[in-house]
Amino acid sequence: MDKKRDLSIYRMQNAKDTLDTAKICMEYKRYKDSINRCYYAAFYAIKAVLALEGKDFKRHKDAVGYFNQAYVATGKFSRDFGKRLGRLKRKREASDYDDFYVASNEEAIEQYESAELIVNQVEQYLMKMDINI
Repeated sequence: MDKKRDLSIYRMQNAKDTLDTAKICMEYKRYKDSINRCYYAAFYAIKAVLALEGKDFKRHKDAVGYFNQAYVATGKFSRDFGKRLGRLKRKREASDYDDFYVASNEEAIEQYESAELIVNQVEQYLMKMDINI
């Protein structure tokens, strides 16, 4: 058994499950919770890619920074992917930590669409690496 591959599969399944949770939160008008889950779905997806390298980071900003440097800047993932990931991170931080932050349905939808795109693109990338989720 390949531990890196197994960890990647586990993280990708976690990303998909978390994206499902984001959708449920939206349906129940829990927009802040949905924004949080959208970011984590994308974060788990990029960690699925990093698992294949045996890379892991304690801080989110380090994981995102490394991913952008190693995968977005090199063209393995698009610049739009990197921008969406950054926006997801900023919105999650604002909704989690800013006092009196009120999230809207439109915001939640926008974040969900970005997270879904990221999760789908990572899944396609993993399939090219012969990893099926």
